[in-house]
Amino acid sequence: MVIGRKQESLKCDIFINKVKLKQTEKFKYLGTIISNDGKTNREISATTAQAKISFQKMKTILTNKHISIETRKRALQCYIESVLMYGCEAWTISKQI
Repeated sequence: MVIGRKQESLKCDIFINKVKLKQTEKFKYLGTIISNDGKTNREISATTAQAKISFQKMKTILTNKHISIETRKRALQCYIESVLMYGCEAWTISKQI
């Protein structure tokens, strides 16, 4: 992958034992999506989707009126917020996002 600011796809030919490696536009490395344009749109969307899935799994607990609001808030912070905020220190935020 070649990472650049321009929208057009940059080409780079890399060979190992005379076999050309496939060039890709994005890949996942250590849980982070890296794209060839250097933007974090896909990463933010994927992380938000994971947090939504985590919320749906815990919806019965988080919306239960018999559990105190403080306990529900702590569960939300522990199980949902941690998923949502994972890796956010490396995100580049723009007006569009």
